Amino acid sequence: MQRWIRRALPVGIALRIALPLAGSLSLGGLGVGSAAEPSDRAVEAKVRRFGTECPVNRPVAQEAEVAGPLASNAGGHSAPLFSSVSDMLRALPLAAPFPQIHPQARLGRVPVLMYHDVLPRKEVFFDVTPAEFEAHLQAIRDSGLTPIHLDQLVAHLATGAPLPPKPVLLSFDDGYLGHYEHVYPLLKQYGYPGVFAIYTGKVERNYGRPGLTWAQLREMAADPLVAIASHSITHPKNLADLDDPELRWEVTESKRILEEKLGVSVKHFVYPEGNYDERVKAAVRQAGYRSALTMSNQVDRFANESEDLLSIDRLGQSKLSMAIAQADGGAPLPPPGSAFNFTAPVRKRQLELDGVRLVLFSGGRPVTLHADSRYQVSEIIANTPAVAAVDGGFFSMKYLDSNVMIGPVYSQNTGQFVPGSAWDISKIGGRPLVLVGPAGVKFVPFNPQQHNTLAGIRKLMPDVTDAFVAGAWLVKDGKGRSPASFRDLFGFDVPRHRAFWGIDQAGQPVVGVSKERVDSVALGELLSRAGLREVVMLDSGASASLAHADELLVDYTPRPVPHAVALFPPVESEMAQGCSELPVARAESGCNGRDRCLDALTAFVPGSAPLDSVPR
Repeated sequence: MQRWIRRALPVGIALRIALPLAGSLSLGGLGVGSAAEPSDRAVEAKVRRFGTECPVNRPVAQEAEVAGPLASNAGGHSAPLFSSVSDMLRALPLAAPFPQIHPQARLGRVPVLMYHDVLPRKEVFFDVTPAEFEAHLQAIRDSGLTPIHLDQLVAHLATGAPLPPKPVLLSFDDGYLGHYEHVYPLLKQYGYPGVFAIYTGKVERNYGRPGLTWAQLREMAADPLVAIASHSITHPKNLADLDDPELRWEVTESKRILEEKLGVSVKHFVYPEGNYDERVKAAVRQAGYRSALTMSNQVDRFANESEDLLSIDRLGQSKLSMAIAQADGGAPLPPPGSAFNFTAPVRKRQLELDGVRLVLFSGGRPVTLHADSRYQVSEIIANTPAVAAVDGGFFSMKYLDSNVMIGPVYSQNTGQFVPGSAWDISKIGGRPLVLVGPAGVKFVPFNPQQHNTLAGIRKLMPDVTDAFVAGAWLVKDGKGRSPASFRDLFGFDVPRHRAFWGIDQAGQPVVGVSKERVDSVALGELLSRAGLREVVMLDSGASASLAHADELLVDYTPRPVPHAVALFPPVESEMAQGCSELPVARAESGCNGRDRCLDALTAFVPGSAPLDSVPR
């Protein structure tokens, strides 16, 4: 690892990287190499240009798929921790204070599957036969999951650096002989890493079932696929029941014995039966462990939902289907020096938190669309480059076909700033004013006296391309909002289908809806847990709508709306086909140079301005 860094970098820089890596991340022999990123899946849409055609790439990353810094599992083996020195340099300074989990890591959903004994004949319900275990490994391979090393998971949780698409960690408790006879050979056959939690009192002893020998453990520990974790000395039912000297002995002496017998550094602990309290966590931390795994019989949580690195949650092996369906390696790191990332491919995520299903799209770049009347969101974005879109701001209900918005609106497809009526804006002071520019977004409290003109909003964002007033903040600075923050907003505390958009911890734009009815406060808490940094509520209830291309992703027919927030492909994707970012284009110019493909919008979005009327 350190030799590789020295070959790739000047000596001074290499040493400054290698020492922290060796001391804190401890990559366990996995190495850091240059790995090819999986190519984005793209659908080429032909967009008419007033008698010509301009091809526009529409990347559609499938659910839980994203091309991040960690490459896919190649040939069944674990992926390198980082794909480039650039990713490594960007990730290391971002590490959260130990033992906190980095906010960006909350965007991932890494299942840690927990196994106990693997033997030919089951004796208890959670035993697994060798045939069943191999079937699990085959299902993991067939479904595209990428088994990772525990060191990779800890680095991901600490820095927010993304993992491969659909990661999974395999863990095996107690040190049974079956782990050597059945599990280890199959892991080698498939090239999959795993972590083995050993309580030293069982080694070379048969407490009910035969345990591993030290010779077998040494063979396993020498394999880079294997991580060894301490599981205490005697496996007490609850470490919290022990007095301080006994507790220290269980967590400290077990580490010393394993390191002495196996000749490896033991950096991870696994709580017997998942039981611990703050005193136990403090003892584990004091003993020098970098992470600790737990379990719960009451709730199923992914590692990214854990409280911290000293209480990483696991799922029972019976939850393999859940792991396959929801595993997600997280979002790409934002560009250096930027709080926003409009360069990532658009991807779909489906989450279920506290019984509330959420459908979200993240990535790409945000664009608002203001139609001339009311339409389904799928109709508003039809034949545009939009990958996905959600219904937008609140609108007047006075006329069924009106496109009049509550508050000012400025959209790229019209190029026109429309001020809000004096009556309306007098009622919405303090609500989130959403400002979108080519490289960032601002959410500021709306001031009716200052923000109802284009000149007024340009004082806040000189290069603003889109603006509208949303309903309320759901998440601010990564935290859900209190009931008091909604003030007199009608129906905020009533369970409804909700639509929202915002920015996640990776700086990516996000649009989404709740599939269940939920109140605004509860939704904000869920979105905070899902890793969103700033989120505002859009028109909800009967208007809540989410579209992916021409498909509506809600379970009802929503009310037609005049406004939508869309995610367009990253600029690079369009430039590859001769198209660039949206704001300005000319029909006669083809798809070259500074001229843009705005006519992809103006030609098809209902109510768009003629091309020549768009300001340049």
